[in-house]
Amino acid sequence: MKFPSKRKLAFALATAALAVEVFIGAAFWSARRALHRASLEVEGEQNLAFTTRRLDRTIPAGVESVSATAAFRDAAFFHDRLYICGPTGLWEYAPDGKLLARYRVGLELPSAPLVSLAAGMAADATDSELYVATAGAGLLAFGDKAIRQLLPEKEAFRELTAFLPLSTGRLLLGTEKNGVLVYDGKRLAPFHSLLSSAHVTALAGDAASFWVGTISQGVLHAHAGQVDQFGEAEGLPDPRVLSIAVEGDRAFVGTPMGVAEFRDGRFARVLASGFFANSLLVHGQSLLVGTMDEGAVDVPLDSHASRTPRVPGPELPGAVQRLIAEGQRAYALTSSGFFTLGARGADWRELIANEASLLSDRDVSALGVDGAGRLWVGYFDRGLDMLDANFQRVSHVENDHVFCVNRLVYDRNHDRMLVATANGLVLFDGEGRERQVLGRAEGLIADHVSDVALTPDGMTLATPAGITILSTSGARSIYAFEGLVNNHVYALAASGSRVLAGTLGGLSILDDGQVLANFTTANSGLRHNWITAIVPVGDEWLVGTYGAGILRLDSSGNWQTFVDATGPFNINNNAMLATDNRVYAGTLGKGLYVYDRASGRWTVVTAGLPSLNVTAIALRDGYLYVGTDNGLIRIAESDLRIP
Repeated sequence: MKFPSKRKLAFALATAALAVEVFIGAAFWSARRALHRASLEVEGEQNLAFTTRRLDRTIPAGVESVSATAAFRDAAFFHDRLYICGPTGLWEYAPDGKLLARYRVGLELPSAPLVSLAAGMAADATDSELYVATAGAGLLAFGDKAIRQLLPEKEAFRELTAFLPLSTGRLLLGTEKNGVLVYDGKRLAPFHSLLSSAHVTALAGDAASFWVGTISQGVLHAHAGQVDQFGEAEGLPDPRVLSIAVEGDRAFVGTPMGVAEFRDGRFARVLASGFFANSLLVHGQSLLVGTMDEGAVDVPLDSHASRTPRVPGPELPGAVQRLIAEGQRAYALTSSGFFTLGARGADWRELIANEASLLSDRDVSALGVDGAGRLWVGYFDRGLDMLDANFQRVSHVENDHVFCVNRLVYDRNHDRMLVATANGLVLFDGEGRERQVLGRAEGLIADHVSDVALTPDGMTLATPAGITILSTSGARSIYAFEGLVNNHVYALAASGSRVLAGTLGGLSILDDGQVLANFTTANSGLRHNWITAIVPVGDEWLVGTYGAGILRLDSSGNWQTFVDATGPFNINNNAMLATDNRVYAGTLGKGLYVYDRASGRWTVVTAGLPSLNVTAIALRDGYLYVGTDNGLIRIAESDLRIP
């Protein structure tokens, strides 16, 4: 056998080695490129798109806010000033309690309720700022010269519930459905996968160790690169966390059933058992526990002291929303005022009282105008208010029947207001006096009335069990067995003897009490079966849906879409109004849609609204009244300029 020469063998080995090296190098380069690409993809998935901008809002002309209860929610000291926020705005006070400035939601501030305050300095700031977390407009930062806004691109990440600035310049943002976000001045990203879908209720701690309260998953402790979770099995009195206070190596977690104390990250004991711990503050050797209806409870922390909680008198009015300290002083914020604890801790003294308001509540569910020019304002769970034409006097009605108001319809022929509620149809006379309540005992198919439509022969009522027609001949009901497309009826509209009924399962057309036609997504161009609002416009109908925006049903029975108003959004129940020149539609979270009948175009209006959740609309003497879940405004229709 002939062997290759040493030179050939050496050359062959060198060639093979080079080939292996090239292969390994190529594989390594390919792997590194794949790893880099994967890293970028993960970073892209984790980083959230956002914008930061200077907030320079121009107050829209003609917009007037109809005052509603301010409902204080949080307070913070910043640059020798006291700031108090609530769903409707932010108030700035001098040390003596004098009001210095007011920032109103929808006017000076974006159209989103304010939920939380804290002072700090973000990594991209040049000085300390006052941060305001909002429920829908992201984070606001008040500096000496300007207000700036951190606004996530996706709406779900704008719903903030809690906020914590860290000494490192990072900002922690608690959200309603997406856990905790962290902002480092350049990037906005989820903090931890364990919190990716949590409803955050509270944040407290520092950069080395902080605590996260949730609405149903207990409390989480982030420290040393790890996250620990504590629920009822680990000592919490309740899995719902309301408040957190941190003092050194101790953390106190408030729940509806008491307070859990943790030491060095481990559960130690339960304090104030049975108390609804809405807010917490470590004050000296005591823990102050702000409750819903028992004031602020003083709980001794000395292990040798008595366990009996003490309530400093006189008792604070209403729920204690926040307990804070400035120097050696303790302060309490309730929905109606700001209080300081006496030097000896014996009693509370009011420093600031909430402003007087015209309306009884902010959560407007229905609006109506009667023959005397009174504006009727129905609430989700507070009955209704009647405001005289000059807005000088208000009468409030709230009882077993007038509680959850769905609809307000004025019957001009009989000078009466028809109030559709969850507990019957309540009839008020022209003087605003309750005269009659109609329910199942009076012939209705159900007690819950969601809408009313007036017809030449009487009225038609919508209920979750079908339709009841009231006429001179009595009461008659129609439901699915008799041809109605679905029993759960949300909205009605009438033109002459013809009535359209919007239901959970489509739309029915009735004439003289008989079902003529049914429309669903299966047999027509209807885009969504859940119908929430209907208005007649000439010989056509505009139909609001829950899920497909607004559509048109023409006189031939054909469905038509709008390029600028048909889409994946929701029209609120009966939040549509047609005038001679326009149609108004209230949406869930998108503001007010305005249709110009001459041009056939829709425009979205958000400026001036106290919330983008528009729930009710009414027109009186040239003024448009827009109700939301966060208050009521009025604007001259002529000032509402539509391009």
